Amino acid sequence: MTRARRWATVPTDEERYRPLYARVLGLRFVNPGGVLCFLFFEGSVALAALLALAELVTWWAVLVLPAVVAAMVKLNDLVAEQVIHSAAQVPEQERDRFRRQIEPVVGRARVPSTARALRAGQPSTVPALPAGDPTPGAARPGETLYRYDEGQR
Repeated sequence: MTRARRWATVPTDEERYRPLYARVLGLRFVNPGGVLCFLFFEGSVALAALLALAELVTWWAVLVLPAVVAAMVKLNDLVAEQVIHSAAQVPEQERDRFRRQIEPVVGRARVPSTARALRAGQPSTVPALPAGDPTPGAARPGETLYRYDEGQR
């Protein structure tokens, strides 16, 4: 068994039941059904024929357009293979950490009962800081602060 077949998403015993379009292109990771294969091939032939009948393109498009669509489907299969290989190389702990990071966290924030919201432009006095706390840039006791609101000018 070759390395590529080992990674394939379609088992080899089910290969004969796949549409001819997927088997001819040798798709291993993209698994289009019968309807999608019909649209890829016959649909592109019909589109090219309609464009040629409308004299928007030459009759060569009837041969070229299905080939271009097949090349794009095969390219998509190759990209899917690379994505699966790179995802398999990520250690399990990194995957778990990533899953924890993207899970939404739903909860409530505790707000002290002494906290109150300031309306835009309403002054508020700053409470006094402890005497031993020389924080540079801190407001002085009794100094008036204004809340900046981006909507107002």
